[in-house]
Amino acid sequence: MSFDQFLPVFFFAVLGVAMLLYVLLDGFDLGVGLLLPLVPRAEKDAMIAAIGPFWDANETWLVLGVGILLIAFPQAHGLILGALYLPVTAMLIGLILRGVAFDFRVKARDQHQGLWDLAFFAGSLTASLAQGWMLGRYISGFAEGAGPLAFAGLIALALPAAYVLLGACWLLLKSEGALQEKAQRWGRRALPAVALGLILISLATPWLSDTVRAKWFAMPVFLALLPIPLACGAALLGLGWVLGRPRVREEFAWLPFVLSIFVLLMGFFGLAYSLYPYIIMDRLSLFEAAASTPALTVIFIGTVITVPMILAYTAFSYWVFRGKSSSLSYG
Repeated sequence: MSFDQFLPVFFFAVLGVAMLLYVLLDGFDLGVGLLLPLVPRAEKDAMIAAIGPFWDANETWLVLGVGILLIAFPQAHGLILGALYLPVTAMLIGLILRGVAFDFRVKARDQHQGLWDLAFFAGSLTASLAQGWMLGRYISGFAEGAGPLAFAGLIALALPAAYVLLGACWLLLKSEGALQEKAQRWGRRALPAVALGLILISLATPWLSDTVRAKWFAMPVFLALLPIPLACGAALLGLGWVLGRPRVREEFAWLPFVLSIFVLLMGFFGLAYSLYPYIIMDRLSLFEAAASTPALTVIFIGTVITVPMILAYTAFSYWVFRGKSSSLSYG
C-alpha cells in the first residue's frame, strides 16, 4: 500500500476509533442520565457524582470524530451532515440541555431541583435517540423506503438500551449500597433489550445491503468472521450470568462494565468490516471522499501528535478518579 492509499485508511481508522470511544465513554454517562428519574434526590446526587469528573471530557471524542470527517473527508462530511441535519440538531440540543442542567441542578432551589433533573434526563434521552437514528440512517447509506427507515428506528431504540446497560454497569462499579443494588437490577433488565437489538440489527443489515450480505456470507470468509458473533454472544451470556450474582457488587464490580464494552467492541468490528472501503455504504468510498494527499499529510502530522495526548489525559483522568465516587460538591 502506497502512502497515498495509506492516509485515507489511517483517517478512516481514526474516525472509527473516535466514534467508538465516544459511544463507550459518553455512552455510560448518557445511560446514567436515562436512569436518573428512577431514584430519589439523594441517589440522584450520587449518580451525578459518579460521572462528574468524566462526562464533559468524554464528548471530546465526538468533536474529534466530526473534525476528522470534515477535514479528511470533506465530500462525505457534506453528504452525511446534509442528510442528518435534523437529528444532528436534535442531538446538539440534547447535549446542550444536559450541560446546562448538570451545572445548574445543584445550585437550584429545592422547588426547581426536579426541573433540572428532568432536563438532564430529557437531554440524555434526546441525544441518545438522535444518535441511534443517525447511526441507523448512516449504516443503510441513507437509502429511502420503509425498510431503511424501520431499521433506523430500530437502532434509535437499541442504542439507548445499550447506553442504559453501560450506565448501570458503570454505577455498579462506582457506587455502593442501595444504589449499587439498583444498578445491578437495571443492568439485568437492560441486557435482554440489548441482546435482541444486536440480533435484529445483525439480521437486518445484510438484508438491507447486498454488499454486506456478500461480504459476510461468502465462504470461507464466513468461517473466518464467525468468531465475532460467537464472542459477542458469549460475552452477553457471561454478562447475564455475572449480573445475576450478588458477589458482583463486591470484588467483581468491574467485570460487567468490561463485558459490556467487549460486546459493543465486537459490534464495532462487525460494522467496520461491513462498511470498508465505503465511508457511505454503496455510494462513496473513503478513497473517493478523501482530501488531497498534501492536505492529509499535514493533518496526519497533527493527528499523530494530538490523538496520543488526548488518550493520555483521558487515561490519566480515569486513573485519578478511580475507585468509588465521593459525595457530589461544587466549588
